[in-house]
Amino acid sequence: MTSVEMKIGRRGKGRAARVAARTADVAEVNPCPPGQRGGQYKPLTDSGLADILDTAFRILDEIGMAEVPPVLMEQALAKGGRINDLGRLSFSRSMVEDIIDGAAKSFVFHGRDPKHDFEIGGDRVRFGTGGAAVQTLDMESGEYRGSTLKDLYDFTRLADTLENVSWFTRCCVATDVPDTIDLDINTAYALLAGTTKPVGTSFTIAETVDPIIDMFDMALGGEGKFRERPFCKAHISPVISPLRYGEDAVDVTTACIRRGIPINAIIAAQSGATSPAAPAGMLAQTTAETLAALVMVNVFSPGYPMIFSNWPFVIDLRTGSFCGSGGEISIMNAGSAQISNHLGLPSGVACSMGDAKAVDAQMGAEKALSAVAAGLAGANMIYESSGMMASLLGASFEAFVLDNEMLSHVYRMVRGIEVNEETLGFDAVLDTVTGAGHFLGSDHTIAAMQRDYFYPPLADRNAPVVWAEEGQPDIWQTARTKAQDILSSHYPDYLSSDADRAIRDRFNICLSSSDIAGHMAS
Repeated sequence: MTSVEMKIGRRGKGRAARVAARTADVAEVNPCPPGQRGGQYKPLTDSGLADILDTAFRILDEIGMAEVPPVLMEQALAKGGRINDLGRLSFSRSMVEDIIDGAAKSFVFHGRDPKHDFEIGGDRVRFGTGGAAVQTLDMESGEYRGSTLKDLYDFTRLADTLENVSWFTRCCVATDVPDTIDLDINTAYALLAGTTKPVGTSFTIAETVDPIIDMFDMALGGEGKFRERPFCKAHISPVISPLRYGEDAVDVTTACIRRGIPINAIIAAQSGATSPAAPAGMLAQTTAETLAALVMVNVFSPGYPMIFSNWPFVIDLRTGSFCGSGGEISIMNAGSAQISNHLGLPSGVACSMGDAKAVDAQMGAEKALSAVAAGLAGANMIYESSGMMASLLGASFEAFVLDNEMLSHVYRMVRGIEVNEETLGFDAVLDTVTGAGHFLGSDHTIAAMQRDYFYPPLADRNAPVVWAEEGQPDIWQTARTKAQDILSSHYPDYLSSDADRAIRDRFNICLSSSDIAGHMAS
């Protein structure tokens, strides 16, 4: 008897049992959750990557950094920096490589709820938010208007429900809060009230660091609690391209280090304006600048948790306007991820910064192009990935829910194709050709259905006649309805009444109690 004949003989009761087990109240499994392993896409050849790094090290050594604040100058010189022939602070390749060797290679980014904790580093890919949109696409009018603090809170609680948004960094600026200190504090408060995911915010000046961390301690139940579970990272741009330190950002950095805040050091040069227009030259300069930020952090606190965020930005050289999307910015951010991962540092890049003003075909193409490139390149933290419109000038509630669905497809691509005895399916082919003659309903198909395929809840896969019968809905309408449903019902209770009262007694909180408890106020 052949092996095939033996296999046929063993079918029957065992096969029926397997089918029953697979079809009996099996919970849906997400086939493409955050944290897939990336790195499949490498836009740079090995020699190209080596040349870019060689040039970056040469830039730091021979050109160096200008406008160095005295506190950083003193510390850097004591740690091996020198003043070069141009009168600029420079770092030898050996010094920078030593700092890379001693830098944090990974760290846990905490949520206030431990179920949202994840590790930054290695080759795991996650998407989250970012940005500083000054306008919001209003869901009622379909027009752009100034972003408000209430918008920021609403974006936060919307993102709280979106499984592919692994952390929430403020995506808009509350233009109705003019005072700098009040703005920083109220931005942080909106994040506290709206989500227990890890969050990120910016500190405009160093003076806002201590009060905000004090507020976080109050929310967590006591002094020093934030340091035990630092759930918020600081978005800092310590280098002003080309090759200058920013004094305010250095001050913010040292203040954050004192309070134990993880740092996302962002370099956001613009091609042809603040960096070379040629992609290779831009990556060489911005890699040097991000390394300069790494040096800055590590001369103060070796091994301090820092995300190496080199975000190459592109401008339209015909007009000078920022371009958030397109092939060039997509490939350069993917190249940035490849460089950071080669260095073994926790990496951050940007994607999905659509130039489109409406939720339309342009938006979908722009966002998908850059999100796929960044995800496959293996960046650990991919910012701006949800909700951003109008070349970062605007944010959209509808785009948030659509981007969340898009990211499931991206994660599925990053996950790739697993090849093993089960997935190759020899036995399934044998069962089919000697049995039913099709794969529909087989145990092998049901297993693959749950394990290997994502089924989008928003995208329309109906036949044209069904779509017409349902009123020919477009994706903008569908996303608006979804966002409105979430915002009308999801008012999370993440701050105890005692903590909220204590925070309001100490700080000028501009969100009213009814704003954050809409279900009780309505």
